[in-house]
Amino acid sequence: MEPGQARPLRIALLTETFLPKIDGIVTRLCHTIRNLRRAGHEVMIIAPKGIDDFEGAPVYGVSGFPFPLYPDLKIAIPRPSVGEALAAFQPDIVHAINPAMLAVSAFYYSVRYQLPLVVSYHTHLPKYLGYYGLGSLEPLMWWGMRAGYNRADLTLATSSAMQTELEAHGIQRMHLWQRGVDTETFHPSCASQAMRERLTQGHPEDKLLLYVGRLSAEKEIERCLDVLKSVPGLRLALVGDGPHREKLQQHFAGTKTYFAGFMRGRDLAEAFASGDVFMLPSRTETLGLVLLESMAAGCPVVTPNAGGTADIVQDGITGHLYDPADEMGHVKAVQQLLADPNHHAEVRRRARLDAEKWDWAAATRQLEDYYRRVLLREERLAIEVPQAMASGATPEAICAQLQISGATFRRHAALAGPGGKRKVHATAN
Repeated sequence: MEPGQARPLRIALLTETFLPKIDGIVTRLCHTIRNLRRAGHEVMIIAPKGIDDFEGAPVYGVSGFPFPLYPDLKIAIPRPSVGEALAAFQPDIVHAINPAMLAVSAFYYSVRYQLPLVVSYHTHLPKYLGYYGLGSLEPLMWWGMRAGYNRADLTLATSSAMQTELEAHGIQRMHLWQRGVDTETFHPSCASQAMRERLTQGHPEDKLLLYVGRLSAEKEIERCLDVLKSVPGLRLALVGDGPHREKLQQHFAGTKTYFAGFMRGRDLAEAFASGDVFMLPSRTETLGLVLLESMAAGCPVVTPNAGGTADIVQDGITGHLYDPADEMGHVKAVQQLLADPNHHAEVRRRARLDAEKWDWAAATRQLEDYYRRVLLREERLAIEVPQAMASGATPEAICAQLQISGATFRRHAALAGPGGKRKVHATAN
């Protein structure tokens, strides 16, 4: 290590989903881990059982079972072996990715082993409940999230809209983790006549409306039907798979809709670059990585002004946003985009230029900076908490004064006690 160079970190990532499953969260994680490893950091991933290693980072797999509402998603339950894996790795910091089941164990082990904890929020779980007939549980989920997330030293949102909503529901110590996209893989030059022939089912002269992502209820893909009915000569290609596929096939029966199935790599890049409009109808997106990928590929996007989409799309410049309360807003947005070829070409050009500003290396450097800020604060708190305790202040007063969670206070109170030291090296059980 060069003089003055920050030492590499040991980072434990706990996630509810990882390879071989592919989704926006996994894509972000893979790019993040790759860039952390390139920067010299040691990374361990704890995830549902799948692969054993990624980019030189060990993956500790926990066996799970299919989630009843979404069989493609494996649910892993926290168990003592998670603590054993953490104890063996001895991380400097723990990062829980969208904790819901497995990653919830980060709340427990960060306290047990007196480790700083970062949480990041990627899926708008409370809002998903309504799409599965469980909307009455939303207040309970917000309560559970407050109880867990507010034990973290830092919570990261992936869009400013999500940060605002989480703060409105009482989540504290929040910051924004900027977006990223692979602008080399997703590029306008990937446009392919063969792919367009495939997606339009042999009618490349028609306009092509594209959707890429999970075929699940919360994505509201049914709304694409209004556009198909209202725009002459338009075809729809749905790229992806999921538990809602059969219902969608019934919904779009008799229309110019092609179910393309799952794509990745070059095929996916060609699909994005070969479309005329990319539509993401969901009103629950925390970020919408596919929006960035579509923009990078030069395919103009149409999406509701909800969730994190306004952080990505500049209305009328890099895509079109519509009012989610307007029942025909999505139709009007697509019509407006396709009505003027010059406007369409300019949106395509500006979308690509905007996407070029957001690479994964920069997003990962920002995350590393957050990690180091948390660890630097740990050093300060190692002095400030004992001083505040010596003054006779109550734990509640100390937490308020230093703006820390009760879990952080207890960690530093234990470290300040007789023989106090981090217990991560101890045997877990």
